This record gives sequence, structure tokens and C-alpha cells, in this order.
Amino acid sequence: MTRVGSPVEQDVRTRWWSLPRAVDVRVIWLAWASFVVEVVLIGTGGLVRLTASGLGCPTWPTCTSDSLVSTPEMGIHGVIEFGNRLLTFVLVVVAIATFLAVVRMRRTRPELFWLAFAQGAAIPVQAVIGGVSVWTNLNPFVVGLHFVVSAALTSVTAALVYRAMNGPRTAVRLVPAWYTNVVRGTVAAVVVTVLVGILTTGSGPHAGADEAVDGGRLHRTGFDPAVMEHVHAVPAYVLFALTLVLVVGAVRLRLSSRWALALLVVEFVQIAVGLTQARTGLPVGLVGTHMVLAGLLVAATTAVVLSTRGSAGRGAVREPLDA
Repeated sequence: MTRVGSPVEQDVRTRWWSLPRAVDVRVIWLAWASFVVEVVLIGTGGLVRLTASGLGCPTWPTCTSDSLVSTPEMGIHGVIEFGNRLLTFVLVVVAIATFLAVVRMRRTRPELFWLAFAQGAAIPVQAVIGGVSVWTNLNPFVVGLHFVVSAALTSVTAALVYRAMNGPRTAVRLVPAWYTNVVRGTVAAVVVTVLVGILTTGSGPHAGADEAVDGGRLHRTGFDPAVMEHVHAVPAYVLFALTLVLVVGAVRLRLSSRWALALLVVEFVQIAVGLTQARTGLPVGLVGTHMVLAGLLVAATTAVVLSTRGSAGRGAVREPLDA
């Protein structure tokens, strides 16, 4: 059962060093920090790949067989790769802080508890996949799986922000059934677009390390990059069309179109960057931007999905089971 507006006022006045019992500004800031760090990690992961630093640290979990950290002999590639690994520890700190901020809300705001738990639980999984990618000499399918987990975590943290700011979901459906079906189609199109995009990148020239590394035995998918670019464009245009339907439908139905418009803007920029990079030889700056936009695409889609149902408000809680 959902109850609106109860113990929030007294909990907001709780001392800052105590764990929150209800959503306050600390929870909001930590939710946003979780999301921002996930997006930044996508960007730094792209930097590692696009600067050919993927094997800057040739072993895992240490950087070399003799050193935990990068050494001067490893040059800039070692610095970039090890720097990306260090950023994971920032994520760990933020994830732990976020979990502690909502742990006392396990019964009253279970959605926040489980979203924070999911983020924390996925971090070691992501780290191991990163290690496997090094052990397999940057196999594109393993590297692609690494990005899939990053995209999933972006969705999780976007949901964490949305729920922290808007409260738990209610049973009220804010849109008609046909609109919900279009949203579902949009989600499917996003999934296909991102997955095909990963395969496209894994087929192109940015293998993540210098071809001279390890005898030039860097893996690629074996697919024709030119063909994959066209295949990737198909679900992207379908996604754009579906999002247009969402925006127009929201305006006609006098619904809130904020998140559908945000998704449309991200897609427009994403398409523009994608077309430009394909026609200019895949410059690393544009490819990196395209990767970060993919994370924002997933986040905006998450917000669109969540906005189709009513929210009880930031001050709402669920009654404890033993109440």
C-alpha cells in the first residue's frame, strides 16, 4: 500500500551523519552521482578503446605481472588504461554510499533499495568482464558484453534517480494502451540499435590496442563494417519514427511529453553524429561521443518507460510489512 507524505519532514531534519529513513537531499545527490559516474565510465571506457590503450595494462587484476599500477615504461597507454580502472573505485565508493543511504528504506522504499543493490552487485561482474577482455586480447564480443553491462547500469541508475525524485510507482496508468505498446516497441528498438551498434564498432578499425601488440592478433568480429553500418541504421531509424509517434501522441493526448522529447533530442544528435562519423572515416572524437550518447539514449528510454505510470511523490512510502 502506498501512503503519501508521512515521515519525510522529520527525516529531512535528521542529522546528516545518520542514515536516512526517507528520501532527502543526500539520497537525491547520491542517485545523481551514481548515474553520472556510470555515464563517465562509458566515456572513459571509450577513451581507452579509441586511443588504442585497451592493452595498456596487459594483465588483470594487476597492471603488469610485476606491478599493480602502470609504470613509466608503459607510456600513455598504461596511464589511460590504469586510470580507467581507478575510476571503478570511485564508482564503488558512490555505490556503497548510495546503498547505505537507502538501506533503512528497505521496507518503505524497496524499489530504491533493490536498484542500489543491483548497481553494487553489478560492479564486480563488470570488473571481471573487463579482466576477461584483457585475457582474451580484446575479443570484440567480450568487449561488447562489457558495454552491454554498462548500458544496463546506466538504465538502473537512471531509474534510481527517477524514483528518488518522483517516488514509488502507483497503479495509475497515465497513457492509453496503444501508447504503452508504442513505448514497448521503442524499448525493443533501443535494445536492437545498441546491440547492433556494438557489433558494428567491433567490426571497425578501433580494436582498442595497437595492431603490433601481441603479434597483431587482435580480434575483430569478421563482419563487413560497411554492411554493419547500414544494418545498424535500420533499427535506429525505426526508433526515431517510434519516438516521433510518442511525442506527437503525447501532445495530442495532452500528456507530459518531457521525456519523449528528451529521447527524441538524444536520437537526433545520435543520428547526426553517426552519419558524420561514417562519412569522415570514424574519427575517434565522434566515435567516443556516439558511445556516450548511447548511454544517454538508454537513460532517456528508461525515463520514458517509467513516466507511463503514476508516481506517488518523493515523500510517499510503502507501509512496512509488519505495520
